[in-house]
Amino acid sequence: MNPLLSRLQPYPFERLRQLFADVRPNAALRPISLGMGEPKHPTPELVKRALVGALDGLASYPATAGVPALREACAGWLQRRYGVAADPATQVLPVNGSREALFSFAQTVLDPTREPVVVCPNPFYQIYEGAALLAGARPHYVASDPQRNFAADWDSVPDGVWARTQLLYVCSPGNPTGAVMPLQEWQRLFELSDRHGFVIASDECYSEIYCSGQAPLGGLEAAAQLGRSDFRNLVMFTSLSKRSNVPGMRSGFVAGDAALLGQFLLYRTYHGSAMNPAVQQASIAAWNDEQHVLENRAQYRQKFEQVLPLLAPVLDVHQPDAGFYLWAGVGGSDTAFARELLAQYNVTVLPGSYLARETGPSGAPSNPGSGRVRMALVAPTAECVEAAQRIVQFVQSRQRNS
Repeated sequence: MNPLLSRLQPYPFERLRQLFADVRPNAALRPISLGMGEPKHPTPELVKRALVGALDGLASYPATAGVPALREACAGWLQRRYGVAADPATQVLPVNGSREALFSFAQTVLDPTREPVVVCPNPFYQIYEGAALLAGARPHYVASDPQRNFAADWDSVPDGVWARTQLLYVCSPGNPTGAVMPLQEWQRLFELSDRHGFVIASDECYSEIYCSGQAPLGGLEAAAQLGRSDFRNLVMFTSLSKRSNVPGMRSGFVAGDAALLGQFLLYRTYHGSAMNPAVQQASIAAWNDEQHVLENRAQYRQKFEQVLPLLAPVLDVHQPDAGFYLWAGVGGSDTAFARELLAQYNVTVLPGSYLARETGPSGAPSNPGSGRVRMALVAPTAECVEAAQRIVQFVQSRQRNS
């Protein structure tokens, strides 16, 4: 058995299941879950039609690199969305969702013989940690800064850690905080990458969900603006799951440094990561259409507009830069808040401490997720509003009884 498996921590939703094991939800209220970030909006008809229409493709083995038309559709979207020119033959590669790719990419670029470090934000998407540990690396967690809408405090990383870093995971817009990295932050990370030689993996699966008129800056876009058109040591990861409401289709792509993607393609050829031919055709349809994305974004905007005014008077919660999460301060134990909310009002939220790790000096560790909960506004608008109303009642009742 691989001994590195023993280093993995339970996934947040397994911890949530254990936390709720002896909780009896209020049966008088229908359950509403804001716990998992699983899109619930309907899958676009054009995607379903393309999927069904391509079922004959199941009779053939797919190529790991995907069909040229898919890579061209992905490159075309990059050009329209970011104004970035990427060669579909060498700088774009389809993947089976960003989660799978974020994990396997670490296995490609890390050299375990050099005691590598993987830097990632804290709180974070747990795949970053698991990928690092199973590649024989040591994670270094970078806490978010509440004073900057929970942007990661990269300046807190010691020079000695950067010197051993082989891979940096960034997530913009962030999960769970929704923070978007500005150009100057990208410039700082590019300078560090040039100095120390580490690779940047940019997780951008929430890039198309935002409430303001300003679309979030992407990693390749930032590189191009800073004259780094070869995207050296940079790969971005994106997905159709949130953008197009197809989490079950497991489709996305990576783009960036051609040399890195050549090695990643080699790894994936042996790993058996080719995308289903029917999914490839459905993905082409999705990447080539923006109308359903506009409609999807409008639904999320409506939820924020209706939910935030309800919650803001009773919780420490603000509009995120992007994404569909609320990162709410509860003024006490996040796990107790989640348990009591489920028991009394049958609403599920995810404790923030489950999405972060203890950091800080010996004897004085701190978890930057403690005292916060993540609320995923993925349910229909009416359900999200009802959940918010129940949370308000719950908080007010706690305050009266305290």
